[in-house]
Amino acid sequence: EGAPGIPDDPPPFPAFEVLGSEQVYSSPWCGLRRDRVRLPSGGEIEHHLFELPEAVTVVPLLEDGRVLLIGQYRYSHGRTHWELPAGRLAAGEAPQDGAARELREETGHAAARWEGLPGFFPLNGISAHYAHAFVAHGCREVGAPEREPSEQILTRAFARSEIEALLDSGRLQDAFAALPLLHWLRRADLG
Repeated sequence: EGAPGIPDDPPPFPAFEVLGSEQVYSSPWCGLRRDRVRLPSGGEIEHHLFELPEAVTVVPLLEDGRVLLIGQYRYSHGRTHWELPAGRLAAGEAPQDGAARELREETGHAAARWEGLPGFFPLNGISAHYAHAFVAHGCREVGAPEREPSEQILTRAFARSEIEALLDSGRLQDAFAALPLLHWLRRADLG
């Protein structure tokens, strides 16, 4: 039963019976698994699952209230766009610790206080990959970023009105940025 005023989740459907599973590809970055499953109707299908470790994404709020975004080049589509600091969790790493690490590595900033935001499944149809989201309050620069060799990143602080304009125009196309920023804005509006 949900909280007052919050609609309940839909009733769960029965899980598919797994008849067999094969690891098609595996690397330190990702994996691809092929499962053979039986549907509730009795039919059988193959289901391909993309395997990724859990991730974190951070809304960095500077001490003056502006939001720090990173402009990052993405090889996958060849574009540079505005994002939030984000990344995968290391094995056994707590989500907030991973968020603090990503914030420090990608921006050189640290937070005075952390607040959790709702997490999400960014690849729901093909993966159990899950992203934890946080707001990092009172961020200040504590050193130089420690970026990976493949990371081409710049940082820029944006006023709330600029974040809203980027969202409203559809210019924030990265789900790891857009969804947490929308949650942050909604919470800020609620008080």
